[in-house]
Amino acid sequence: MRILLVKTSSLGDVIHNLPVASDIRRRLPDAEIDWVVEENFAEIPRLHPAVRRVLPVAVRRWRKSVFAAATWHEIGTYRRLASADSYDMIIDTQGLVKSALLASQAQGPKFGYAADSAREPLAARFYERRFTVPQALHAVERNRRLAAAALGYTLEDLRLDYGISAPPLQADWLPAGEYAVLLTATSRTDKEWPEEYWRGLGTALIATGLRCVLPGGSATERARAGRLSQSLGRAVAAPPMNLADLAGLLAGASVVIGVDTGLVHLAAALGRPTLALYCASDPALTGVLADTPHANLGANGSPPTAAEAVDAALRLRSE
Repeated sequence: MRILLVKTSSLGDVIHNLPVASDIRRRLPDAEIDWVVEENFAEIPRLHPAVRRVLPVAVRRWRKSVFAAATWHEIGTYRRLASADSYDMIIDTQGLVKSALLASQAQGPKFGYAADSAREPLAARFYERRFTVPQALHAVERNRRLAAAALGYTLEDLRLDYGISAPPLQADWLPAGEYAVLLTATSRTDKEWPEEYWRGLGTALIATGLRCVLPGGSATERARAGRLSQSLGRAVAAPPMNLADLAGLLAGASVVIGVDTGLVHLAAALGRPTLALYCASDPALTGVLADTPHANLGANGSPPTAAEAVDAALRLRSE
């Protein structure tokens, strides 16, 4: 059986779909799985041994230059790749019009959420078969239930398994010994945690013998990481890294603490003790979920205090 999964973005959403590949591998060991994903996140499904081929798209970039010849050339390339093989089943776990349109370019029956379950109800019109999955469930559970319904298997006795691993990063700038990763950057400023709280948390972790590593993507994020690392002492602001190197950094960490960002979900998927801090979003539906040590603190409009984060982080490290 050949199956195409469509889950393009964002980083956290792509990670939340990894257990679908694990479930399929266990229930249908001979299935061949391909995956449509945004180019910036293509390294994530490539980490999963059950994924045969990744079909990258660039919808976010295409939208910025809709009339450019290069854009239409890339869209044509995707269409040729998606239609080159015939699939027994195409499963869109994104539930958006854009993902449904991408699915429509592939050959084979399309399966997805019913209109009462899709994030964009119009997307349901593109599917041959539609399934109702309660919206009140965690995103990981919704993905798994949709795929199980489409493929006709049960989730009973299937433990949550992201199915990925990454070799620990080897880099000259990385401190020797055990370290904690502090993910201070997120996509929205209202999701950020105060710098003084990060300093309090970092100081407590350093007192246990850890060093702290602070990644940052943009210049603003790296500047914040630099300020915090200088004030903490036994800390380092990481240089710019690609997603594969970030996965390696997280894989080697003793504990990972981060705000609402895709990388905190990646840390949990890699089996690291993970603490997620929520300041302007609700973790009930999209918080960190794993069968390894993890915790979600805070809620929309109610960020955790530094003391709460310290207590939770120290508990995770001792588990």
